[in-house]
Amino acid sequence: MPYVNIQVTREGVTPAQKAQLIKGATDLLVEVLQKTPATTFVVIEEVEMENWGVGGLPVADYRRTQTAGS
Repeated sequence: MPYVNIQVTREGVTPAQKAQLIKGATDLLVEVLQKTPATTFVVIEEVEMENWGVGGLPVADYRRTQTAGS
């Protein structure tokens, strides 16, 4: 019984995008591990940006450094 947890920042992920993520993760487990879709669980969690960090920085600051360097 696979359980997949997908976490994204809360920035307007649409229901259609979430459905695509759920289907894609399920299909991948079927293809690679021959798991049954009916027993595969996919949970999407939306995390507030201030609760997400990358490279030692809050994600908003990290993104600013990435666009400034481009």
